[in-house]
Amino acid sequence: MLRRLALTAVVPLAVLATAVPAATASGPASTGPVPAAVPTSGPFAAARPALGPLPMPLPLPGFLDGGEGTGAGEADEARTRLTVSVENTGVPGADGTFELECGPTGGTHPEGQAACDRLAEAGATRAGRQELFRETPEGTMCTMIHGGDATARIVGTWEGRAVDTTASRRDGCEIARWNSLVPVLPDVR
Repeated sequence: MLRRLALTAVVPLAVLATAVPAATASGPASTGPVPAAVPTSGPFAAARPALGPLPMPLPLPGFLDGGEGTGAGEADEARTRLTVSVENTGVPGADGTFELECGPTGGTHPEGQAACDRLAEAGATRAGRQELFRETPEGTMCTMIHGGDATARIVGTWEGRAVDTTASRRDGCEIARWNSLVPVLPDVR
């Protein structure tokens, strides 16, 4: 998305930078005066625009040029390091403290690649970036369904942003929040 936005801004500038000097050139190749949108009467008649070549756009950074460099997703993923502490799940091997690193995938998380893929999927949308680790707002009406005694704490950085959140399965909102974090958190359904 960022690459597309940058390219839509840079490409027209590059076209203008090459088209304007050619259109304003007056020489043997010119077939006559080039019409200009300059007022010939009125208060702005004395003002003359400074015509000249537009500045050339700067080269695209490596993450926008589609080259072999670090892509935007890879740069964000490389800045993901989380410590996930899980207790009372009742699932063998799910409780404990696990390190998760993305870009490249590493750490002690039992489902590291799947967890990194989930984080990348959420990070691809604005809503996902805003909601993934957000705690349930105070006063939210939630169903009174108890999903178990499992609790978790996630601390670290995700896409360069600090994360420090807790999750539980104490009511319907928290169950939905926990499930949205699977496989970063264990699936205890």
